[in-house]
Amino acid sequence: QVQLVESGGGLVQAGDSLRLSCVASGRTFSDYAMGWFRQAPGKERKFVASISWLGNGVADYADSVKGRFTISRDNSKNTLYLQMNSLRPDDTAVYYCAAPLARIPLPTSTSQFDYWGQGTQVTVSS
Repeated sequence: QVQLVESGGGLVQAGDSLRLSCVASGRTFSDYAMGWFRQAPGKERKFVASISWLGNGVADYADSVKGRFTISRDNSKNTLYLQMNSLRPDDTAVYYCAAPLARIPLPTSTSQFDYWGQGTQVTVSS
């Protein structure tokens, strides 16, 4: 069974940075794409970023975070990261790490992910 544990959330001011981490266990981490999603209060869970298992680190981002967020992975540590810069109040949400059951090259929709972490809260004050 795949387990995902996020950390790194917190309360920051607009313009600050945070780095989220997600430690995965239960299967060979390097063989699968990974992703980050977020869910604001009263809203649907939305795609933030995903990264392929390919060695070149190919990734995709939601338009709202392009140029500010960077997804990366350290296969030697079974860890996924999300570096968030220039944070804005509308980035406030619970952030979830996710993994697909299948070897999808670059998944981006919630329906393509089967395993989810418990979430970590990110709050950005103005």
